[in-house]
Amino acid sequence: MVVTVSLVLLFGALLGFLLKMKAIGVGVCFVAVMFGFLLASTGAAGPINRGITGAAHSIGQWNP
Repeated sequence: MVVTVSLVLLFGALLGFLLKMKAIGVGVCFVAVMFGFLLASTGAAGPINRGITGAAHSIGQWNP
């Protein structure tokens, strides 16, 4: 849950930054947000969440 909230904030901030820097337009930002919102309600949400959680656990256990 903590990882999900952190990633939502990270990607939200990234979209806001790209919008502010005019790297993307308002339309593209809206489409990206709506795609993420709609993707979360599909069957793909479970595998995506498990993949992100697995990657976060792998990074957390990595000792260089």
